Amino acid sequence: MQLSDFNFELPDHLIARYPLQSRTSSRLLHLHADGKYQDHCFTDILELFNPGDLMILNDTKVMKARLKGKRATGGAVEVLVERMQDQFIAHCHIKASNSPKAGAELFIGADEVKVTVQGRHENLFIVEFSQPILAVLDRYGQLPIPPYFNREAEAIDTERYQTVFHDPNKLASVAAPTASLHFDQQLLVELEQKGIQKSFVTLHVGAGTFLPVRTDNIENHIMHSEWCDVPQHTVDLIRETQARGNKVIAVGTTATRALESAAQAHGGKIGAWTGDTQIFIYPGYEFCVVDRLITNFHLPESTLLMLVSALSNQENILNAYRHAVKQQYRFFSYGDAMLIDRA
Repeated sequence: MQLSDFNFELPDHLIARYPLQSRTSSRLLHLHADGKYQDHCFTDILELFNPGDLMILNDTKVMKARLKGKRATGGAVEVLVERMQDQFIAHCHIKASNSPKAGAELFIGADEVKVTVQGRHENLFIVEFSQPILAVLDRYGQLPIPPYFNREAEAIDTERYQTVFHDPNKLASVAAPTASLHFDQQLLVELEQKGIQKSFVTLHVGAGTFLPVRTDNIENHIMHSEWCDVPQHTVDLIRETQARGNKVIAVGTTATRALESAAQAHGGKIGAWTGDTQIFIYPGYEFCVVDRLITNFHLPESTLLMLVSALSNQENILNAYRHAVKQQYRFFSYGDAMLIDRA
């Protein structure tokens, strides 16, 4: 399949650069298995889900991973922590006028934190911090909001670019699992009262989620690597849900990738699994676990658009997206949502 097969026209004014006042006030476009679609409010999931269904959510927490600094010569640099190897060494993206070499020293804050470049690993820099990384991020870091916001992180992002159910001990993502941003505590309580279960996986979202596909033939694309964990408790609930004929509902593409990675590691059947995943889901993929998906509207020609096209199909998704544009739905991380039934 060609990259151009996943293109669509998106007016710039439909990009949601700020969240709505209420998490649950977004709109929801329900795409049925047969390709028909209906417009809803997000809280209509209370009627669209059935007692006994199981929602799987990603409980990762977003780090304040973006650091502004300078070189020893005074030139400005930006360091984005992608993954911590230990409390002092991390794999990072570095934005500078010239790519720093091994041995280069960068400085954060009032020169009190030194960051030494040790080398490269694929497209990332391996760097050593002179102080514990999490403490540096807490003091100097900014939330790494998506590049298409075209703005710096603001006070509102501190709360709204995190899920209400994140695990504070899982502080390792550089992007939010944005489908989950539509949930507040009240909605979660109401879902539970209706008999809709929830459980968690963890996938630490990397900056690679924003990287464009650079190959015309999408099968030649190499996915970025992300760490994920699918615990036994979640596996047990999934098996019980499947056994009684209810639906497994993934909340977000990150939860989807975690679940399907765990299934692939066990020959197509869900099992507990922890590790790095580079799973690339595009049309033709046979889903092993996910029956329904809550997700936001994604960028043209993105791997996330390819994933949702695999769950439904390319024609259904692009038809639904054209409807969403016509109806002025809000796109991307702070935008509106879709509920997609597996075709």
